[in-house]
Amino acid sequence: MKKVLLTFFSLTLIMVLAACGNNNAANNTAGSAATTAPTEAADPTAAPAADPVTLVVGASPVPHAEILKAIAPLLEAEGVKLEIKEFSDYILPNTQLAEKQLDANFFQHKPYLDDQNAKNGTDLVSVTAVHVEPFGAYSKKIKSIDELKEGAKVAIPNDATNGGRALILLAKNGLIKLKDDTNISSTKADITENPKNLDIIELDAAMLPRQLDEVDLALINTNFALDAKLSPTKDALFIEGGDSPYANLLVARPDNKDSDAIQKLAKALNSPEAKEFIEKQYEGSIVPAF
Repeated sequence: MKKVLLTFFSLTLIMVLAACGNNNAANNTAGSAATTAPTEAADPTAAPAADPVTLVVGASPVPHAEILKAIAPLLEAEGVKLEIKEFSDYILPNTQLAEKQLDANFFQHKPYLDDQNAKNGTDLVSVTAVHVEPFGAYSKKIKSIDELKEGAKVAIPNDATNGGRALILLAKNGLIKLKDDTNISSTKADITENPKNLDIIELDAAMLPRQLDEVDLALINTNFALDAKLSPTKDALFIEGGDSPYANLLVARPDNKDSDAIQKLAKALNSPEAKEFIEKQYEGSIVPAF
């Protein structure tokens, strides 16, 4: 009997010890899982999310700033935030870019950029061409150039390249003759024939739409025409053809033109989304250059 009881107690002790061992193993396993779970959720090798890069870009209100606003979401997805500064003149955007108050600008064509670099001793550079704005002639007093009278007042931009561009357009439409009707640097001194004795006056490009009541004809950059609610394809008496070489550019400095953020901006401005926006928004008044 004693042997039976001893055997019974021995078996009971073994079972209790086994149960305790299993519980400890389970607890150890649970503790190990609880300890390792956070390590699995947070990968210590993962790089922290980069802060977005901000680009400050100077632009004319229409269409340049509008185009930039349209492609801003594309850039945000690439980690680039646009800060757009609008300018109503053609001088400050280049001055501020050269002084590093801007990271880039978007308002000008290459002949103007080249002229400004030469005059101001700057070395601003083109990053990419975006669109062409056909230059047009507008009037509130006549409906065709045949109605233009002797001595009529004709206003053109007073900056070197756009003034020459306006004179070339007048020459191509038979109103004057120039020494060289392909020379973008032409001035009034280069007029060889003026059969109607047109009174050609030079004004700041931004002022031209506001002078339409005062002159018989004004040759206006498309960005200023659009800003004044003029439609180049509907309101212009004559306009440059689609072969215009004056593509508007994204411009930067030599020290930042190859930066990741500037290149992402260039890519967005040449994207299918940008092309679709330009074509739908401006209905042919502005033509993509890519």
